[in-house]
Amino acid sequence: MFSGIVATVGRIEQTEPLGDGLRLTVDVGGLDLGDIAIGDSIANSGVCLTVIERAGSRVKFDVSRETLDCTVGLGRVGEEVNLEKALALSDRLGGHLVTGHVDGIGEVVKFAPIAESFELVVRSPEAIAGYIARKGSITVNGVSLTVNQVDGRDFSTNLIPHTVEITNLKHLKAGSRVNLEIDLIARYVERMMAWRGEEGAVSP
Repeated sequence: MFSGIVATVGRIEQTEPLGDGLRLTVDVGGLDLGDIAIGDSIANSGVCLTVIERAGSRVKFDVSRETLDCTVGLGRVGEEVNLEKALALSDRLGGHLVTGHVDGIGEVVKFAPIAESFELVVRSPEAIAGYIARKGSITVNGVSLTVNQVDGRDFSTNLIPHTVEITNLKHLKAGSRVNLEIDLIARYVERMMAWRGEEGAVSP
């Protein structure tokens, strides 16, 4: 589990074929690895990956074909990735509850400075558009953001300069593709409503 508060930006240094998938070597830069062991989870631009090897500031991850097919930003050497270590129970929840399981790939419609901040407008896939609500939470490339407005499949968020500076969102432009994860609570509400509709409400 993660919070969507990015610790630092890393860079993919090497990709090696691994069956249908890839083995990634990521330079995690200034990410503190003192409490990271083999088997621990680190989110890479919103994708939960398992540490299989580490040496200095380099960490290796295995990525399946399934993960590569339903995400963006993990297959190219030189790609910057937003990094966040999995939460400890004692950590502050500065963003919102994030699983690191991408629900869909969005397309940037607009990314531009507005007053003292930046406006980001993203078009979501039809399948997840109904889960995105005004003033709700959304994860974009692993970054926890608050939705300002929703218009059909498009949603807009406001980014402060600090968020842009310390994440790979600074490289976005119209047409960029981004990893989206919907709010965990919205997912369960939808399931409960569907279940009640199918089976009828049953009081505990």
